[in-house]
Order: sequence, then C-alpha cells, then structure tokens
Amino acid sequence: MDMDFTGIIPALPALWNGMVMTLQLMVMGIVGGIVLGTILALMRLSSSKLMSRIAGAYVNYFRSIPLLLVITWFYLAVPFVLRWITGEDTPVGAFTSCVVAFMMFEAAYFCEIVRAGVQAISKGQMGAAQALGMTYGQTMRLIILPQAFRKMTPLLLQQSIILFQDTSLVYTVGLVDFLNSARASGDIIGRSNEFLVFAGVMYFLISFSASWLVKRLQKRITV
Repeated sequence: MDMDFTGIIPALPALWNGMVMTLQLMVMGIVGGIVLGTILALMRLSSSKLMSRIAGAYVNYFRSIPLLLVITWFYLAVPFVLRWITGEDTPVGAFTSCVVAFMMFEAAYFCEIVRAGVQAISKGQMGAAQALGMTYGQTMRLIILPQAFRKMTPLLLQQSIILFQDTSLVYTVGLVDFLNSARASGDIIGRSNEFLVFAGVMYFLISFSASWLVKRLQKRITV
C-alpha cells in the first residue's frame, strides 16, 4: 500500500493542539516533580530516621510500579478518596489527574538525582557554612543546592526527555495529546499508518535533538 502524507498538512492545527497538551503535561510534571523530589531528597538526607524512611519508602514504591498504573489510579481512585474525605462528589478532570500522577511519579526519580547531586558536594562546605553561623536551611538554600543543581542539570534534563515520551500514556484516560491527536486524525481520513509514522518521526527528532543538547551541556559543565 502506497504511503500518502498529504493529509497531514490540513491536520496540522489539530496536531499542534495535541503537541501543546503534551508540552503542558511535561512542563508541569517536571516543575512539580523537581519541587517534590527536592523535598524528598532532603528528607532522605535528614538525620531523622523517620523522615528518611518515609522518603525512602515513597521512592521505592513509585519506582517499582508502572507509570500507566499511577495515571489510571489517580484518574479512577482519587474522586472516591475525595468523596470519602469531603462527603461530596468532587470531580477530578483527566488533565489534573495526569499532572498530579506525573508529578508524584517523577518525584521519585528526581529525588535520587537531587540526593546524588547534594552528596557530590564536599562536606567541608557544610562545615564552613555552619562555622560562619549559617543555619542548615540557609546552607542548603544558598550554598549546597545551587551547586548541586548545576552538577545534576544534565540528568534532570535527561529525565525530562523520558517524561516527554511517557506523556503518550495519557490516552488511557482520554486526553488528546500529540500521539492521540495523530492517531485520531489518521483514523478520520483512513491514513492511520502515515500519521503514526509522522508522530514517531516527530518524537524521535525532538528527543534526539534534546539528548544532543544535553550531551553538549554536560561537556560544558564538566569543563
């Protein structure tokens, strides 16, 4: 069967809307995941065994289950939990449930990246800051974390690329991301193969380009 890609041009507005949805999910998942992951990393590095164990259990749990299960769970189970807490029906949209799922899932991976970055900083800097009268929080915020984030930026970006690819899983809850938009547009005109090939090429180009930039950045940071 001959491949005909001419039908993609009229569908570009719908495909762009799908790409916008994908990028929104990715950015919000990254920002929330890094914030929560940083908190979890500080808990794991805390001298409190209880906090360290809680954070460790969280990380081990979310790294042991597939992301598809997390997305489905948040979409189906969270409304029941909210109803049990509030006693009222509280609808949770597919977009919100997916964003929360991405944040909580990615936080487990960002936590380990941040923890490794903090541990890579010389312990002497912590001692020097405390000798100057700085508190633990001030030392982390002003000295340790800025250096750690600089060192772990390539790893954070690499994990972000993985999340960009994983956003395609939102089709399970009916969100129209880029892949789902391409699939639907292809089904309408009977050219599913062409649209799926186009989507695959776009994912490859974006992911490959981003990975190349991450490698360049990593070399610059190393130098």
